[in-house]
Amino acid sequence: MPHRVFSSSRLGAITANTLTELTRQKVFYVLLVFALVLIGSSLFMARLTFQQEFQVLKDISLGAMSIFLSLLAIVATARLLPQDVEDRTLYTILAKPVPRFEYIAGRLLGVLLLLAISTALMSLLFFAVLYLRQQSAIAETLRQFAGQPQGAVTEAVNTVRAATFNTNLLPGIAVIYLKACVLASLTLFVSTFATTNIFTVFVTVVVYFIGHLQGIAREFWLQESAGGWLSRTFLALVALLFPDLQLFNLADEIIAGGAIPIAVFGKTLALGGFYIVLYLLLATAVFIGEEL
Repeated sequence: MPHRVFSSSRLGAITANTLTELTRQKVFYVLLVFALVLIGSSLFMARLTFQQEFQVLKDISLGAMSIFLSLLAIVATARLLPQDVEDRTLYTILAKPVPRFEYIAGRLLGVLLLLAISTALMSLLFFAVLYLRQQSAIAETLRQFAGQPQGAVTEAVNTVRAATFNTNLLPGIAVIYLKACVLASLTLFVSTFATTNIFTVFVTVVVYFIGHLQGIAREFWLQESAGGWLSRTFLALVALLFPDLQLFNLADEIIAGGAIPIAVFGKTLALGGFYIVLYLLLATAVFIGEEL
């Protein structure tokens, strides 16, 4: 039977195997930490008004989700290639033969699937805690408005519900997941030329901080250099190689109850997809050129 250049079945097998390996490494313990943060944060909000309580709860939950997903993306991905080389699993896979692009893509898809499952579980936990706090606030509101006209009671309850859930929560969580996917693809690219897991994690963390400070540094640089073409070219190259991670931070709008414009959400998705594909292609190019 002739060897096919690309096979979805091979890609699916590598993806499933990657997911199995990652779950066996017990990376899901991060969810336990996330649960403790959520439950613990709700215990310190008794003295707040329900509007403040929901804002703080959303702030802590979305922030924790962003941090833990980013850490999970970096740590889980950094071990894949070096572990395969150490266990000699890589040589067995490539001897099938499996194209190196399929191997790299399958590994990345496995990590993205793990991140998707983690995001879903965290979101369910977040919504459950938010719902419980909402019911508690509604019960307290009904006690406070006992004997008031029905219209006033209904308006107060609707205010509580509006402060709890809004349509921007899901897009906001999707952007947090997308940011983690970008970090996973970046980590996979770094691991193709890194010598150790620690070096891979270190480089990715450095890029993580560069990505969050890039916007501030860009504005300062343009003000100091008067926005010359040379400066703009340099900054464009930096933005191409180092993603501006601040563009994926839309939590402030969500916490404040504001709406995320569709255009902004679409541009963020397009930017995240661009970086994921870019780092995947760079990782494949480096991996193909390596002597194994």
